[in-house]
This record gives sequence, structure tokens and C-alpha cells, in this order.
Amino acid sequence: MHILFIADPLEQFKIYKDTTFSMMREAQRRGYTLSACEPRHLNWQRGRPVTARAREIVLTGEQAWFREEAVIERPLHAFDVVLMRKDPPFDAEYIYATHLLEQGEREGARVVNRPRALRDHPEKLAIMEFAEYTTPTLVTRDPAAVRAFHAEHQDIILKPLDGMGGMGIFRVKADGLNLGSIVETLNKNGAETIMVQRFVPEIAQGDKRILVIGGQAVPHSLARIPQGTEVRGNLAAGGKGVAQPLTDQDRRIAEAIGPVLNERGLLLIGLDVIGGSLTEINVTSPTCFQEITEQTGFDVPAMFIDALEAYLR
Repeated sequence: MHILFIADPLEQFKIYKDTTFSMMREAQRRGYTLSACEPRHLNWQRGRPVTARAREIVLTGEQAWFREEAVIERPLHAFDVVLMRKDPPFDAEYIYATHLLEQGEREGARVVNRPRALRDHPEKLAIMEFAEYTTPTLVTRDPAAVRAFHAEHQDIILKPLDGMGGMGIFRVKADGLNLGSIVETLNKNGAETIMVQRFVPEIAQGDKRILVIGGQAVPHSLARIPQGTEVRGNLAAGGKGVAQPLTDQDRRIAEAIGPVLNERGLLLIGLDVIGGSLTEINVTSPTCFQEITEQTGFDVPAMFIDALEAYLR
């Protein structure tokens, strides 16, 4: 099998924790051929299929962790599968890439996660379909609506819709200190939509990442626990990752959402759960494979490649 990974530049990978790297390692262990490119290396020209200019690589197991064997340009449908693993932001360029990938699908390419499903499930807004599992949430551009939500719930979290890794997240307590300034900053004076959620105090026990692969939950979550005075548990914001077995509520949420989204072509998703409440559904490049595997012994990359093989049959 020849797998094309569409991701961030290989030179930027932090292989000690990178989930895409762990997928590559497991795929190579099974004897598969690996290629990688960035979205900017996708091309379409009238009368021709969508192509990728990709680096065919071999993982070395050394500090220089990959060796480039060749640079190839070939149609997407010439690969056995294309894994879209580009990190957010979910911006215009990301959306353009999904359109190129969808054209590749029309030409016979197999793309995971499916491009249309990526577009249809932006990570913050996808929770609206499953509102019964969420904390009270508001999506708006209107500062007055934010003030009313704050007046009702007193302690709130505000965040941009296109953020990742905890970027741009603010907490406003009952005193409302700096609420107006924060709203102006996030929604750019009414130009952009933001998300506001009631603060869930159980964040002190961690923002849990629940991985769902092929509609089935990985049996352990990674609780990302805020450190010091930080309110964000994201690993990128300094949170500490602690693997733990799924709770009954974790499983209920995963079993309600996982099969539905898997049917739509989202083979891999990451559910973010705080205190039993769903806060986000990650579909672009869910992470935490290595942390869960190292702490529990459960081989998440193997589960993913098993599911990928089953999907391609």
C-alpha cells in the first residue's frame, strides 16, 4: 500500500509526540510505502487529474528521522489512500485544499478524512448537532448576546471559531472584568463569529481527549490538566496529559457521535469532554496517539491502521 500524508512540513514534526508520525511508523512497520506533501503541493489543470508533488520517504529511527528517497508527482488516485492531516487553522486555504481533494475523489482517490465531511464539521460548530451532550453554549457576533449570556451564567469561556491548541481562549468570571475588550478583540468589532460557553469547573481534572476510530472509542482518554494558574488544559498551552479509562459518560458520548460521523466519512475524530460535557469535535488532525499508547500500552496507531485497512477493503 502506498499512503500519501498531507500534513505540515516534515521538518516541523515533533516526533516524540506527533500523531501523524506514529501513523507513519505503524504503516512502515507493516511494509507500506510512505509519501508526504503539504496542501500547497496539490495541483489541478483542466483536462488532467489532481496531482500531488510529494516526497517519498523512509523512517530511519534516528535523530534525522526520515530519509527522502525521491520527489514524485502523481495523481491522487494513484495512491492507495490519501490521509489529510493538515493542522488548523481551518481557513480559506484549508477549504480550498478540501475542494481539490474532493475533485481527486471524483477521479477515484480514497481520502481520509473525507474532504466534504471536513468542511461540513468545523471543529467548534460540529457540537451543535449533539447539543444534548454540551455545556450551555452561545455562537454569535453580537456583543449584547454575549453580555446577556454572561449575566445568566456568570463564569464563561470565550474563544474564536478558528483557534487550535488553546489559542485565543479567555475566561471571564462573575465580575465581568474586561468582557467588553475581550469580545471586541475576538469578534473584531462584530466582524467575526465567536463561541461562548459556561465555564465547567471540572477542567481542574482535565480536558479529556476521547479518540474515536472507525466509529469505536479508544478505551482510554487523555486528560489534559491545566498547570499553575492556567485555565487551558491543551498540551500546546502547557497542560499535563494523563491517560485514564473512559467513564460511562465518556462512552455514552462516543457511542452517540462516533458511528454517525464515521458513516459520513470521518474515520478518525477526537471528542473534547470536560466534566461530562462535550466542548469540541476535532476532525482535522486529532492527536494524542502517542501519549495514550505510552501510558497505557494500548496501541492506538495499530487500531487506526487496522481501521484504515478495513475502510479500504
